[in-house]
Amino acid sequence: MAHLRTIHGVAVSPGLGLGPVHVVRAAADEVPTWCVGETDVELEVGRLRQGLAVAGEELQRRQRLVAAQAGDKDAQIFAVHRMILQDPGALKQVEDKIRGERINAEAAVQALVRRLEAALGRMEGDSVRSYAADLADPWRAVLEALLSGERQQMLATGDRVVLAAAELTPQVVTFIERERVLALITETGGRFSHGAVLARAFGIPCVVSLPGLLGRLEQGMNVAVDGTRGIVQLQPDPSAIEDFVERRSRLAARREHLAGQAAEPAVTPDGESLSVMVNIESLRDLDTFEPSHTDGIGLLRTEFLYMERPHFPSEDEQFRMYRRALERMGELPVVLRTLDIGGDKRLSYFKTPHETNPALGWRGLRVSLEWQDLFRVQLRAALRAGAGRNLRLLLPMVSTLEDVAAVREIFYGVRASLLQQGHEVEADVPVGVMIEVPSLLFTLAELLPEVDFVSVGTNDLVQYLLAVDRDNPWVAKLYDPQQPSVVRALQQVADAARKAEKPCSVCGDIADDPATALMLLGMGFDAVSVAPNFVAEIKYAVRKTRAADTRAAAQEAVRQTTAEGVRRVLARIRERIDGG
Repeated sequence: MAHLRTIHGVAVSPGLGLGPVHVVRAAADEVPTWCVGETDVELEVGRLRQGLAVAGEELQRRQRLVAAQAGDKDAQIFAVHRMILQDPGALKQVEDKIRGERINAEAAVQALVRRLEAALGRMEGDSVRSYAADLADPWRAVLEALLSGERQQMLATGDRVVLAAAELTPQVVTFIERERVLALITETGGRFSHGAVLARAFGIPCVVSLPGLLGRLEQGMNVAVDGTRGIVQLQPDPSAIEDFVERRSRLAARREHLAGQAAEPAVTPDGESLSVMVNIESLRDLDTFEPSHTDGIGLLRTEFLYMERPHFPSEDEQFRMYRRALERMGELPVVLRTLDIGGDKRLSYFKTPHETNPALGWRGLRVSLEWQDLFRVQLRAALRAGAGRNLRLLLPMVSTLEDVAAVREIFYGVRASLLQQGHEVEADVPVGVMIEVPSLLFTLAELLPEVDFVSVGTNDLVQYLLAVDRDNPWVAKLYDPQQPSVVRALQQVADAARKAEKPCSVCGDIADDPATALMLLGMGFDAVSVAPNFVAEIKYAVRKTRAADTRAAAQEAVRQTTAEGVRRVLARIRERIDGG
């Protein structure tokens, strides 16, 4: 029966995690169903009743508030909602479902809401459909109470757990402190979704695309997650646990060995170097790596600094944040990407329009050029912070030469204003653009003379080249950075940058893979920027491989006509690293 306890999925973030599972919801409108242990069924019924009590108290609070502000008549709806929650028949239905199917209270409540909506929604008349909403709304309040209470209960403990969810989202990855997450496993998700990017950045083992996962889990069940091979074991037996722990010890020893060499430069045996820089999401990330082990910060995602605050940070707040990063890195470069909100990266305090296709909408530099006051504040803070330091600015979501010209005009105006006010500003602050919109591939000859460097954001470039939304689980399997079109686009950028004598790097997640990093070196890229936990591995791979071999591998990859062919090339590079 052991094979029934082993599930194969897609490896997203390497590493090994072993421990009790905790199932979380993937989104506000999605409630996963999981099994409840036989001895925990009555505890789950108790959770339901506690949720009912909390929802009833909240409805009573709202009734008092509305009565005080608008009168008893308008507040009466909340009294009706409280009466609906006291219906013994509905409560019995939910309790019977929990006991009969041994499922979580949230799923049982969700089932009741859907039955109410389906039964009355089919009836004619707006008043009847409105009544259906009135019946369902109080139970939605119970659902919210259950979900909120579940998270608060989890936050109150110090347990380290494997998080399981329906979909890999940033909300799931950040559900609790990263130090408490042993691993992540989800039913759907892609290797390059935003949730996957965070999992790798945090160094959390992760496996996705595990169909039917939640239906096979019970809260607290022991699971073993292999984020390197994409395998999850449910309730591993003692011998499997012993083997797993031994493998984890070997992996930890290897990482410790490589960490001891991390300060050594990434130079091939025949003398060619690759700058290995880091991507960081937050100022807290500055304490997760040793600056001397890196060649700088290749991507400081400033939007996360905004997202961590309840309001737009002021110029002085931003100055202090950027200055801290620059001082931490000393003489090493810090590439500060200007605000890249929009799409799935939203600010709670900044109302943005609803968009049918946000990936192609109002995001990145488009927001900055529309709201230039925000942009000027950020540029002022960055230029002030960069005095005496190695600051570089990177522009996201550039699609035309006109974008660059508009930024240059604003940049020079801000710089002149700062100098006039007596601020110290560096005479030369390099400004580069992200190559992530395919239109730039056709204007590189005209673009490169106008910028100081380019950095390829493969996460978005791939989705735009292949017309695949990387956060859409229905098409995530089509998101494939090894497609020949992607490989040839990368080679095109490297060739154009070399001809123009401009530095070029890759800051997208494909560079986390040592074999891919070597291919990029062979193409002619000067640098890669990766999550801090991949730095030592990549630098080791560079020191083990001749530059001539990386060039040959890159040429072979560009000649491939299928993604499988590219993968075979990368596999041979890995074999050379491991056997060298």
